[in-house]
Amino acid sequence: MSKHLQTVAAMACMKSLLMVFNFVFWASGIAVLAIGIWMEVDLYKYMEMSTEFSGTAPYVLIGIGSLIILIGSFACCCTVKGQPVLLYVYGAFLAVVFVMELGAGVSIFAYRSKLTEGFDKGLTQAMVNYRNDSAHLASDFDRMQETLHCCGNHKSDDWLNLNQPIPISCCIKENCNTEVDSEIYTQGCYYKVTEFLDANIGIVAGAAVGIAFFPLVGVILSCCLASVINKAKYEQMA
Repeated sequence: MSKHLQTVAAMACMKSLLMVFNFVFWASGIAVLAIGIWMEVDLYKYMEMSTEFSGTAPYVLIGIGSLIILIGSFACCCTVKGQPVLLYVYGAFLAVVFVMELGAGVSIFAYRSKLTEGFDKGLTQAMVNYRNDSAHLASDFDRMQETLHCCGNHKSDDWLNLNQPIPISCCIKENCNTEVDSEIYTQGCYYKVTEFLDANIGIVAGAAVGIAFFPLVGVILSCCLASVINKAKYEQMA
């Protein structure tokens, strides 16, 4: 087989590999976008209880996921046309995405510790303002107690210590007597919610860091394909 045919075969192989990568990369963008939306919709009501809460983390993931979907769509055009310049531009975009995803993953890990530290104070503040709340934290607190099967900050007596009656959301069953310990959840929400968020945000951060290294494969493939295409052009001219 001549060198030219070997180069053409290598180019076809590289194009096929890059097309497969483009599809998986595009799908990873949907996954990151879904994780960001899940954080905003499902974890938000727990995260906002912390005094260290910042609503930017979900939007960062939503933005990165949307960017990956756009770049993945652009990548298919680059691969089909086989223009070396476009392939190098695509590789540069992938390098930027790698840095953004890695930074997001590391930031979420750091944010998780900071978020947990603010829960003790945040839960107490939410309990103090429970009866005259205007930020919907009261309904979120009720939902948290019902979902996580907990009551108060560290224990159910925290409500009484604040001269407030124990809410119905602490009941184990409907229409319970909140003055009877056996009919309410007595374990505090602090440990439950921090354990819940540690587990879930840990998954999000781990997924972000894991996916971050995937674009590096695309950088290598796109640069290799551009190099092979340039080589094929030189061989045709020779």
